[in-house]
Amino acid sequence: MYIVILAGGSGTRFWPLSRKKTPKQLMSVFGGKSMLQRTLERVLPLKPKRVLIVTNAMQAEETTRQLEYVKGVPVDIIAEPVARNTAPAIGLAASIIAYHDPDGVMAVLPADHYISDEDGFCRVITQGKNAAINGYLVTLGITPTRPETGYGYIEADNGFRQHGPFPVKRFVEKPNREKALEFLTAGNFFWNSGMFIWKACTILDGISRYMPPLAVSLSKLVFSESIWELRDLKPQIEAIYGEIGGESIDFGVMEKADNVQVIPADFGWSDVGSWSAIPEVADADDLGHVAINAKEVISVDAGDCLVYGDNRLVTLVGVKDLIVVNTPDALLVCPKERAQDVKKVVEELARRGLTEYL
Repeated sequence: MYIVILAGGSGTRFWPLSRKKTPKQLMSVFGGKSMLQRTLERVLPLKPKRVLIVTNAMQAEETTRQLEYVKGVPVDIIAEPVARNTAPAIGLAASIIAYHDPDGVMAVLPADHYISDEDGFCRVITQGKNAAINGYLVTLGITPTRPETGYGYIEADNGFRQHGPFPVKRFVEKPNREKALEFLTAGNFFWNSGMFIWKACTILDGISRYMPPLAVSLSKLVFSESIWELRDLKPQIEAIYGEIGGESIDFGVMEKADNVQVIPADFGWSDVGSWSAIPEVADADDLGHVAINAKEVISVDAGDCLVYGDNRLVTLVGVKDLIVVNTPDALLVCPKERAQDVKKVVEELARRGLTEYL
């Protein structure tokens, strides 16, 4: 199959470590390799024909640099001139694949997710490939473990069957806690992971049917006769992106289509959506502290803090449930429960014209 990795991102949720040129997927959040590198390496056991990375022009150079070491599978970097959400990015990748291989199965994966059971992940992707070959638009639904209000949900029509894929009854936007508890109890609701599997021609048919303006724009692409020579597409992509609007593939196609299936997945997934999610996927010490890139942490009557230390000594006195992120030019301190509001800092920096911190 083909792998399409969506590697956009604005660098807001993990500020000050993440910036516009180095958003979450290009960061080494856990130390070692970046999330993009981990995402690509995770799919190599699937022996893909090709990997397409869709990123934006500002991040294309660093994306290319980070993936230079990859051998054995061709990797193409496709740069969007401006962000237009997931539908145009997926449509662009599908158009390129379909020109060479219309029935080629493509797995679409975000570049910035954490998965602990990589073997289990590959098994689910293979299961999804089999459904995609039969003409389905397949999405992966994460088995929920708590009444999470920060994710969208997928309701499956699972009848009395234990194993998927299942037809999708509906997609549900982020619920309140009461609804999330109902979904958890019902047993046929899954978190929307944003991971998809389908044939290139199938998703293009869906775009043509439910998003005709986007389909018309994508139809203007003229490909080189040279196999997989994508440099000639740059001016064409710029022209197309100047005339299309932004839309998610969920809203544009998946919520409207009648050939959607969901495969339940349980492979230790997190979208690592903010600093407060790090303790879910990283080991804590005896006091509940999670320390990343800190030379040493000294804790006096403190507990359950997340620290990014920039290779410095960090001391915590009498505090609990704090996020402390130290970088060479900026320091963030906030309660874990306010981690989603870090983006407000980025908005305020932009309002004040402090672009050097963005």
